[in-house]
Amino acid sequence: MSDATLGTPEQLRDPNYTPPILKAVPLGIQHVLAMFVSNVTPAIIVCGAAGFGFGSNSPDFPQMIYMIQMSMFFAGVATLFQTIGLGPVGARLPIVQGTSFAFIPIMIPLVVGKGVDAIAVLMGGIVVGGLFHASLGLFIGRIRFALPPLVTGLVVTMIGLALVKVGVQYAAGGVPAIGTEEYGSGLNWLMAGTVIVVTLGLKFFARGMLSVSAVLIGLLVGYVVAFALGQVNLGNVGRAAPFAMPNPFHFGIEFTFAAIIGFCAMSFVSAVETVGDVSGITKGGAGREATDKEIQGATFADGLGTAVSGVFGALPNTSFSQNVGLIAMTGVMSRTVVTIGALFLIICGLIPKIGAVISSVPIEVLGGGVIVMFGMVVAAGVSMLSDVTWNRRNMVIFAISLSLGLGLQLEPGALQHLPGTFKVLATSGILPAAIIAIVLNLVLPEELSDEATEEVSGGMAGHGLGSIEQDDHV
Repeated sequence: MSDATLGTPEQLRDPNYTPPILKAVPLGIQHVLAMFVSNVTPAIIVCGAAGFGFGSNSPDFPQMIYMIQMSMFFAGVATLFQTIGLGPVGARLPIVQGTSFAFIPIMIPLVVGKGVDAIAVLMGGIVVGGLFHASLGLFIGRIRFALPPLVTGLVVTMIGLALVKVGVQYAAGGVPAIGTEEYGSGLNWLMAGTVIVVTLGLKFFARGMLSVSAVLIGLLVGYVVAFALGQVNLGNVGRAAPFAMPNPFHFGIEFTFAAIIGFCAMSFVSAVETVGDVSGITKGGAGREATDKEIQGATFADGLGTAVSGVFGALPNTSFSQNVGLIAMTGVMSRTVVTIGALFLIICGLIPKIGAVISSVPIEVLGGGVIVMFGMVVAAGVSMLSDVTWNRRNMVIFAISLSLGLGLQLEPGALQHLPGTFKVLATSGILPAAIIAIVLNLVLPEELSDEATEEVSGGMAGHGLGSIEQDDHV
């Protein structure tokens, strides 16, 4: 889908090539539009869980606007680390960074119902987790063996499953509305449904940027509908400052064992995801494998971007996979284009009124977009699992990991006798599932006997193509 007026095929595959500026600017903004909603949503979810988000009527509500603002600003900063680089930091490739969904199931138990004071614990975990993430760059290539598609696919699926409840709650009216007549009303579902329908329509029947920005456009249409129905309050926009700089340690910083372990563990998974994104960019945009230096630099930038974000009150950053697909679609590999997008994000982050406008989006409208986004997280995990050879061994690993991880997520009371720190980590479901899958994958023999799984699966053990192929070699 590349445009010949942008440059020759060889130029378009070169990360150091700069297209004509009049075309580079809209291409850069296009990257921002593709990731904008996903980038600010985690801040909204975390603030809502803490109790000062949508519908809370909390005096600390402006703190959510600040976190939204910092999500934009430091996504831009982290992206510059990747595109421009700083010594060994950065892949110097068109990698777009943004706030990660992966950490939400870890963050929610740490802050739920505790108010703005609990955010300091998150910031401590983010800073330490980011530094740990950066350190993984020293040996990332040697630990990839521990996270095959079976493990990474399971973890991504679990992340999505942990989040889908949030989307439905938002669409129905948000947590503060639970137990009231308003919760789940037809009006609420009309606003959420509008977003879902428009998003699906654009995804399936539009092309180019309309398809790439389907969720953003769906939210805009839902916002217009909500405004027409009198459901939009713009009071915060008028009160927001026209310009504000990031404030170091805005939420304070506190270091706890639970937060540090949780963020470090998820950083390990996020680092491997970044390696996949770097490989996807070089293959899709330049038709080559990523170099060790690029992978190492990308991991350094991922971790450093996260650590710096935590200092200023933003959430963890990671590479955004949807922008990898956008590079493959446009055929433009230029890191200058993504640098322009990063600068646009930084400018947005310096203008609190933009954060205030985002905070005026009714939670039901956001819920429609979140349902689509979190459903896509689950779908991405399932897609990764499609690369797994489903022999009996892998079925057992997946079954036990998913069963315990999802079970603890659904029934956290089962761990009520655990110490507080371990309870927080275990009830996320993500960490237990990941640890079990990693350990079993490393210690179980390569193949189990037929009887080992037929007995417990009622004759439903893996008889798909993967299992047949494996059996042929036994």
